[in-house]
Amino acid sequence: MRPRVVSLVPSLTEAVAATAPGLLVGVTDWCTHPADLAAARIGGTKNPDVAAITALAPDLVIANEEENRAPDLAALRAAGLDVLVTEIRTLEQAFAELDRVLTVGCGLPRPRWLDEAEAAWAALPAPPGDPRPAVVPIWRRPWMVLGSDTFAGDLLARLGVRNVYADHAERYPRIPLDELNASGAELVVLPDEPYRFTADDGPEAFPRLPAALVDGRLLTWYGPSLARAARKLPSALR
Repeated sequence: MRPRVVSLVPSLTEAVAATAPGLLVGVTDWCTHPADLAAARIGGTKNPDVAAITALAPDLVIANEEENRAPDLAALRAAGLDVLVTEIRTLEQAFAELDRVLTVGCGLPRPRWLDEAEAAWAALPAPPGDPRPAVVPIWRRPWMVLGSDTFAGDLLARLGVRNVYADHAERYPRIPLDELNASGAELVVLPDEPYRFTADDGPEAFPRLPAALVDGRLLTWYGPSLARAARKLPSALR
Protein backbone atom coordinates (compact mmCIF):
# COMPACT_ATOMS: atom_id res chain seq x y z
CA MET A 1 0.00 0.00 0.00
CA ARG A 2 1.33 3.45 -0.92
CA PRO A 3 1.89 5.70 2.11
CA ARG A 4 -0.23 8.75 2.85
CA VAL A 5 2.13 11.71 3.17
CA VAL A 6 1.77 15.19 4.64
CA SER A 7 4.49 17.69 3.70
CA LEU A 8 5.26 20.75 5.82
CA VAL A 9 7.96 22.03 3.43
CA PRO A 10 7.27 23.55 0.00
CA SER A 11 10.50 22.19 -1.51
CA LEU A 12 9.77 18.67 -0.28
CA THR A 13 6.17 18.94 -1.45
CA GLU A 14 7.41 19.62 -4.97
CA ALA A 15 9.91 16.76 -4.73
CA VAL A 16 7.25 14.23 -3.72
CA ALA A 17 4.72 15.58 -6.21
CA ALA A 18 7.21 15.30 -9.07
CA THR A 19 7.95 11.71 -8.12
CA ALA A 20 4.60 10.28 -6.99
CA PRO A 21 1.90 12.98 -6.68
CA GLY A 22 -0.75 10.60 -5.40
CA LEU A 23 1.06 10.21 -2.07
CA LEU A 24 0.39 13.73 -0.81
CA VAL A 25 -2.76 14.09 1.27
CA GLY A 26 -1.84 17.34 3.04
CA VAL A 27 0.45 20.30 2.31
CA THR A 28 0.99 23.80 3.66
CA ASP A 29 -0.56 27.00 2.36
CA TRP A 30 2.91 27.93 1.05
CA CYS A 31 3.27 24.83 -1.13
CA THR A 32 2.88 26.46 -4.54
CA HIS A 33 4.48 23.86 -6.81
CA PRO A 34 2.96 22.16 -8.65
CA ALA A 35 0.18 24.70 -9.05
CA ASP A 36 -2.50 22.06 -9.60
CA LEU A 37 -1.65 19.98 -6.53
CA ALA A 38 -4.76 18.28 -5.14
CA ALA A 39 -4.17 17.94 -1.40
CA ALA A 40 -5.70 19.33 1.77
CA ARG A 41 -4.20 22.60 3.04
CA ILE A 42 -3.17 22.32 6.67
CA GLY A 43 -1.89 25.81 7.57
CA GLY A 44 1.52 27.40 7.29
CA THR A 45 5.01 26.05 7.76
CA LYS A 46 5.28 27.82 11.14
CA ASN A 47 1.70 27.24 12.29
CA PRO A 48 0.42 23.91 10.94
CA ASP A 49 -2.97 22.70 12.13
CA VAL A 50 -1.98 19.64 14.14
CA ALA A 51 -5.56 18.45 14.53
CA ALA A 52 -6.20 18.71 10.80
CA ILE A 53 -3.01 16.81 10.03
CA THR A 54 -3.89 14.09 12.51
CA ALA A 55 -7.36 13.78 10.99
CA LEU A 56 -5.78 13.02 7.61
CA ALA A 57 -4.21 9.88 9.18
CA PRO A 58 -0.90 10.18 7.32
CA ASP A 59 1.66 7.41 7.42
CA LEU A 60 4.43 10.00 7.27
CA VAL A 61 4.88 13.72 7.90
CA ILE A 62 7.95 15.26 6.26
CA ALA A 63 9.47 18.37 7.78
CA ASN A 64 12.64 20.45 7.97
CA GLU A 65 14.53 21.67 11.02
CA GLU A 66 14.68 25.23 9.68
CA GLU A 67 11.26 25.57 8.06
CA ASN A 68 9.25 24.03 10.89
CA ARG A 69 9.07 24.65 14.64
CA ALA A 70 10.16 21.98 17.10
CA PRO A 71 6.99 22.31 19.28
CA ASP A 72 4.77 21.60 16.27
CA LEU A 73 6.81 18.54 15.35
CA ALA A 74 6.69 17.35 18.95
CA ALA A 75 2.90 17.74 18.97
CA LEU A 76 2.60 15.67 15.81
CA ARG A 77 4.75 12.93 17.33
CA ALA A 78 2.69 13.06 20.52
CA ALA A 79 -0.37 12.44 18.35
CA GLY A 80 1.26 9.21 17.23
CA LEU A 81 2.45 10.34 13.80
CA ASP A 82 5.74 9.38 12.16
CA VAL A 83 7.68 12.60 11.47
CA LEU A 84 10.78 12.64 9.26
CA VAL A 85 12.82 15.81 9.84
CA THR A 86 15.39 16.87 7.28
CA GLU A 87 18.43 19.12 7.68
CA ILE A 88 19.52 20.85 4.47
CA ARG A 89 22.24 23.48 4.68
CA THR A 90 24.47 22.37 1.80
CA LEU A 91 23.96 20.99 -1.69
CA GLU A 92 25.31 17.59 -0.61
CA GLN A 93 22.81 17.50 2.25
CA ALA A 94 20.02 18.39 -0.18
CA PHE A 95 20.80 15.45 -2.42
CA ALA A 96 21.19 13.05 0.51
CA GLU A 97 18.02 14.19 2.27
CA LEU A 98 15.94 14.15 -0.89
CA ASP A 99 17.03 10.57 -1.46
CA ARG A 100 16.16 9.70 2.16
CA VAL A 101 12.72 11.31 2.00
CA LEU A 102 11.78 9.67 -1.29
CA THR A 103 13.37 6.23 -1.08
CA VAL A 104 13.35 5.55 2.67
CA GLY A 105 10.48 7.69 3.92
CA CYS A 106 8.10 7.26 0.98
CA GLY A 107 9.38 3.90 -0.25
CA LEU A 108 9.80 5.13 -3.85
CA PRO A 109 12.45 4.31 -6.44
CA ARG A 110 15.10 7.01 -6.69
CA PRO A 111 13.73 9.44 -9.31
CA ARG A 112 15.54 10.30 -12.51
CA TRP A 113 15.21 14.03 -11.83
CA LEU A 114 17.38 13.66 -8.73
CA ASP A 115 20.15 11.98 -10.73
CA GLU A 116 19.85 14.69 -13.37
CA ALA A 117 20.12 17.44 -10.74
CA GLU A 118 23.25 15.88 -9.23
CA ALA A 119 24.79 15.50 -12.67
CA ALA A 120 24.00 19.11 -13.59
CA TRP A 121 25.83 20.46 -10.54
CA ALA A 122 28.73 18.02 -10.90
CA ALA A 123 29.23 19.17 -14.50
CA LEU A 124 29.62 22.85 -13.61
CA PRO A 125 33.20 24.09 -14.08
CA ALA A 126 35.01 25.62 -11.15
CA PRO A 127 34.39 29.38 -11.09
CA PRO A 128 37.37 31.34 -12.43
CA GLY A 129 39.36 33.72 -10.25
CA ASP A 130 38.70 34.77 -6.69
CA PRO A 131 35.16 34.59 -5.28
CA ARG A 132 33.18 37.78 -5.75
CA PRO A 133 32.12 39.26 -2.37
CA ALA A 134 28.40 39.91 -2.18
CA VAL A 135 25.59 40.81 0.16
CA VAL A 136 22.40 38.80 -0.22
CA PRO A 137 19.33 40.52 1.24
CA ILE A 138 16.26 38.38 1.85
CA TRP A 139 14.07 41.09 3.40
CA ARG A 140 13.78 44.83 3.82
CA ARG A 141 12.02 46.89 6.49
CA PRO A 142 14.13 45.75 8.29
CA TRP A 143 17.02 44.67 6.10
CA MET A 144 17.91 41.02 6.62
CA VAL A 145 20.58 39.08 4.76
CA LEU A 146 21.97 35.60 4.37
CA GLY A 147 24.34 34.84 7.23
CA SER A 148 26.11 31.64 8.18
CA ASP A 149 25.39 28.02 7.34
CA THR A 150 22.64 28.42 4.74
CA PHE A 151 21.74 26.33 1.71
CA ALA A 152 21.58 29.41 -0.52
CA GLY A 153 24.99 30.52 0.69
CA ASP A 154 26.44 27.14 -0.21
CA LEU A 155 25.02 27.33 -3.73
CA LEU A 156 26.44 30.83 -4.19
CA ALA A 157 29.88 29.73 -3.02
CA ARG A 158 29.89 26.98 -5.66
CA LEU A 159 29.15 29.62 -8.27
CA GLY A 160 31.99 31.95 -7.32
CA VAL A 161 30.05 34.31 -5.04
CA ARG A 162 31.27 34.81 -1.46
CA ASN A 163 28.63 35.93 1.01
CA VAL A 164 30.36 38.61 3.09
CA TYR A 165 28.23 37.64 6.10
CA ALA A 166 28.94 33.91 5.85
CA ASP A 167 30.80 34.03 9.18
CA HIS A 168 28.13 35.96 11.04
CA ALA A 169 26.91 34.41 14.30
CA GLU A 170 23.32 34.37 12.97
CA ARG A 171 21.95 32.60 9.93
CA TYR A 172 19.71 35.51 8.88
CA PRO A 173 21.00 38.63 10.63
CA ARG A 174 19.44 42.07 10.56
CA ILE A 175 22.04 44.50 9.22
CA PRO A 176 21.50 48.26 8.81
CA LEU A 177 21.59 49.43 5.21
CA ASP A 178 24.59 51.69 5.72
CA GLU A 179 26.57 48.71 7.03
CA LEU A 180 25.56 46.62 4.03
CA ASN A 181 26.82 49.32 1.70
CA ALA A 182 30.09 49.57 3.65
CA SER A 183 30.65 45.80 3.85
CA GLY A 184 33.18 45.58 1.02
CA ALA A 185 30.75 43.75 -1.24
CA GLU A 186 31.20 44.03 -5.00
CA LEU A 187 27.74 42.68 -5.81
CA VAL A 188 24.26 42.61 -4.32
CA VAL A 189 22.20 39.48 -5.01
CA LEU A 190 18.46 40.15 -4.84
CA PRO A 191 16.17 37.09 -4.95
CA ASP A 192 12.43 37.45 -5.50
CA GLU A 193 11.54 35.47 -2.37
CA PRO A 194 10.87 35.54 0.51
CA TYR A 195 10.85 39.30 -0.17
CA ARG A 196 9.99 40.08 -3.77
CA PHE A 197 12.90 42.25 -4.86
CA THR A 198 12.47 43.68 -8.36
CA ALA A 199 14.33 46.06 -10.67
CA ASP A 200 12.34 48.89 -9.08
CA ASP A 201 12.51 47.68 -5.48
CA GLY A 202 15.95 46.87 -4.11
CA PRO A 203 18.78 47.92 -6.44
CA GLU A 204 18.27 51.63 -5.63
CA ALA A 205 19.34 50.94 -2.04
CA PHE A 206 22.79 49.88 -3.28
CA PRO A 207 23.73 52.66 -5.71
CA ARG A 208 27.41 51.71 -5.91
CA LEU A 209 26.90 47.98 -6.47
CA PRO A 210 25.82 46.00 -9.52
CA ALA A 211 22.66 44.07 -8.73
CA ALA A 212 21.88 40.49 -9.72
CA LEU A 213 18.13 39.86 -9.65
CA VAL A 214 17.64 36.12 -9.33
CA ASP A 215 14.78 33.65 -9.15
CA GLY A 216 14.54 32.96 -5.42
CA ARG A 217 13.19 29.50 -6.03
CA LEU A 218 16.37 28.54 -7.87
CA LEU A 219 18.47 29.84 -4.99
CA THR A 220 16.58 28.47 -2.00
CA TRP A 221 14.46 25.48 -3.08
CA TYR A 222 15.81 21.94 -3.04
CA GLY A 223 14.02 19.55 -5.36
CA PRO A 224 13.33 19.26 -9.08
CA SER A 225 14.31 22.92 -9.58
CA LEU A 226 17.93 22.10 -8.69
CA ALA A 227 18.76 21.02 -12.24
CA ARG A 228 17.40 24.28 -13.64
CA ALA A 229 19.26 26.20 -10.95
CA ALA A 230 22.56 24.75 -12.16
CA ARG A 231 21.77 25.94 -15.67
CA LYS A 232 20.34 29.38 -14.89
CA LEU A 233 22.08 30.77 -11.80
CA PRO A 234 25.62 31.08 -13.22
CA SER A 235 24.53 33.52 -15.93
CA ALA A 236 22.19 35.38 -13.56
CA LEU A 237 25.09 36.10 -11.20
CA ARG A 238 27.48 37.52 -13.80
